[in-house]
Amino acid sequence: MRVAVLASGSGTILDAICAAGVPVAVTVVDRECGAQDVAERNGVECELMQRRSYARDFDRDGYTAEVAGLLTGYDIDLVVMAGFGTILGKGMFETFPGHVLNTHPALLPSFPGWHGVADALAYGVKVTGCTVHIATEEVDAGPILAQEAVVIEPGDTVESLHERIKAVERRIYVRTIREIIERGSVQ
Repeated sequence: MRVAVLASGSGTILDAICAAGVPVAVTVVDRECGAQDVAERNGVECELMQRRSYARDFDRDGYTAEVAGLLTGYDIDLVVMAGFGTILGKGMFETFPGHVLNTHPALLPSFPGWHGVADALAYGVKVTGCTVHIATEEVDAGPILAQEAVVIEPGDTVESLHERIKAVERRIYVRTIREIIERGSVQ
């Protein structure tokens, strides 16, 4: 399976994926970010697909078509979102049906969306965690592939809790990706 990683941040998930020996064909970033350095350090080709707008005029479908076209050119079988900050449109999920993975810092279906860690703390739950799921057009709503709980400790802040969740995320995401590659299919 040819794997692409989509990233927008520091690249810690990409680094964990590469360290586990997952063969990444290309990394795509939507902005200048640390993931570019991680890709270079790991010998992975990196493509910058600069997002040109963060306002209401953002052409999500056009941008999605560009990213999907790029990935198709690399003959990608599995798309792994690793902190990719741009929500992609329907075209991505039509081009790679059931083959786009994402991870979320909560036990879905609880606390979907960008603020899952803060939402869990605000709600007062005692346990949250991490979910690996198939990404769909509806954000954080696709079939769940793996989950692991993380206990919320007294005095936890968004930052301290998120760091513990990230440690779990890197482990279960890599494990899930490796299982998919070994099976030759997502499910």
